[in-house]
Amino acid sequence: MFLKTQVAIPSLVRVKPGALDRLGLYLKRNGIAGALVVVSQGMVPEYVERVRAGLAERGISRVEWVEVAEASFEKAADLFTRLNKQTEAVIGLGGGKALDVAKYVAFLARLPYFATPTSLSNDGFSSPQSSLTMGGRRKSLAAALPYAVVVDLEVCKNAPRALWLSGVGDLVSKITAVFDWKLAFHRVGEPVNDFAALLSDATVNQYVAEPTFDLQGAKLLSTSLLFNGIAMEICGSSRPASGSEHLVSHALDAISSRPRLHGLQVGVATYLMSLVQQNHSERIADLFDKTGFWDEIRADPFSRAEWLEALRLAPSIKDNFYTILSEDGAIDRAAALLRDDDRLKTCFVP
Repeated sequence: MFLKTQVAIPSLVRVKPGALDRLGLYLKRNGIAGALVVVSQGMVPEYVERVRAGLAERGISRVEWVEVAEASFEKAADLFTRLNKQTEAVIGLGGGKALDVAKYVAFLARLPYFATPTSLSNDGFSSPQSSLTMGGRRKSLAAALPYAVVVDLEVCKNAPRALWLSGVGDLVSKITAVFDWKLAFHRVGEPVNDFAALLSDATVNQYVAEPTFDLQGAKLLSTSLLFNGIAMEICGSSRPASGSEHLVSHALDAISSRPRLHGLQVGVATYLMSLVQQNHSERIADLFDKTGFWDEIRADPFSRAEWLEALRLAPSIKDNFYTILSEDGAIDRAAALLRDDDRLKTCFVP
């Protein structure tokens, strides 16, 4: 028996300079007159004012603004219960916390979600999951892909370089994630969706071919991260985008005294896991050389002791999730590499 794959993908995608100013136009074209706007705390005031002006210009008059500092299930649930009946869409404006909260509110309310990232630090703006804390513990909760993705390339181009590099780190993790997925197929029979895996591979190739920090680079990185979200939607799991490297990062989030940007943690973990997998390590290292990723990490090194603890904890982060770290001796090999690999040695302090 053949199973058909049916997925919902974004209906409106605008990836261009000045897209932020046209958000009101995109809402009006879709017949939306009222919206909840969830904004990251500390958002650049100019960006907020540009969105306000664009909404007012197009007659989007019923607008509620909420600023969020943390991405929690409790905050999202509270916003959902207090949602105005005249609200017809939910807009996430800013970084990951605002987008995750907005996405989950829209999911609960069954309203169209407009993802409007102001940086490209990870693929969360387009993923079918929300990363939220629940009772203080981080969870990945099922959500839905955005109805609309609005990426202002000029805004994202001007984001701090660390956020760019975080996005690069999150993007290359697809190399080790797909390897882990196929390993799980061979070891425990977990099915692999070939198209989702192929799409995930293609997203990495797209950006690696031209890893720049200009408008073209922002376009390539944003669309690559967008397609990763669609790859996850196609197969109904995070497998095309998340493997052993994400387990290490999630473990760090749980035990580190100072967790770093998601993509920076994931990027270093990707290189480490690629060495254990013997899978495109030099390709990853070369990209990190070209983009200055290593320099960003070396400027603020990680704690080797915390990473050793995270490696031990990582396989228990997700139940029934087979990765290279599930293999005999893999954790010990990774621990040795933290000490012995020439590149990694410079990224850690005791």
